[in-house]
Amino acid sequence: MPSATPRSALSPENLGLLEAVARLGSMAAAARELGLVPSALTYRVRQIEDALDVLLFDRSARRAQLTPAGAELLRSGQYLLDELDAVAQRVKRVATGWEPQLTIAADALVARSTLFELCEAFYAEGAPTRLKLRAETLSGTLEALQSGQADLALGVSGELAQGDVQSAPLGTVSFVFAVAPHHPLASIGHSLSDDELRQHRAVAVADSTQRGNGMTHNLLPGQDVLTVPTMQHKLEAQLRGIGAGFLPLPLAQPFITAGRLVVKAVQRPNRNVRAAYAWRQLRGAADTGRALRWWLERLQHPTTRAALLNNHHQS
Repeated sequence: MPSATPRSALSPENLGLLEAVARLGSMAAAARELGLVPSALTYRVRQIEDALDVLLFDRSARRAQLTPAGAELLRSGQYLLDELDAVAQRVKRVATGWEPQLTIAADALVARSTLFELCEAFYAEGAPTRLKLRAETLSGTLEALQSGQADLALGVSGELAQGDVQSAPLGTVSFVFAVAPHHPLASIGHSLSDDELRQHRAVAVADSTQRGNGMTHNLLPGQDVLTVPTMQHKLEAQLRGIGAGFLPLPLAQPFITAGRLVVKAVQRPNRNVRAAYAWRQLRGAADTGRALRWWLERLQHPTTRAALLNNHHQS
């Protein structure tokens, strides 16, 4: 018989054998429980020790006592056995139509609190699918879907025409131009012109696209810009008076009400964004995985769609 390798030494059968010896306190008792002759069990224990180059049991005592290395092996080995059991369960359940993983790209417009509430409801189903969330902005949200890095995109804006991309409306988000009360623009009483805006730093959320320069909105030529990674960073920057810019009204409203942001009229059209959710459907509805179907069914509810755009609860 070829000598054992470290990997083969950690087989479920060998881990179970070591656990029996440790639990019963003797090689003979473990051999009886496992239906082996004592010499065969002793030989296998020595093979495991040789493969790992460690002593697992202290044989000087009357009982077979684990060495520190042996105790650690059984602790870690139990974790491996639990993982194997979990994998077996996942394989069985995935065979019923659940995807191994579902990746959701959420645009900066999407309310995180509602997104996590949906995640909680999904996990309550006991599905084996693992969820992966991606934070995206502007054209990067749709790009994540088109490139295969996401299965579902929430808060997509812009052109959606593509053969295997399906989409449905999520809702419309109004934007307001807002500044902190101590910002220089806060004290101006009239509607702000582009020339006045250009003199002050804008705060912009970076487009998360990996291709090209991405999209920008409401930035003026020659204007100083602070670029941040998320809408929450943009909100924080504007609350501090570092810069000014347009914010989604649902996100800004609590701070407007509290007097921490001041809405200013500007001499340009009001910005309203029509957002959608989109998914890839390559082979028809019959082949849509159960996890994606679960999310698409929830998104059919108007209250869910509205909450994803409006419920920006702050901690």
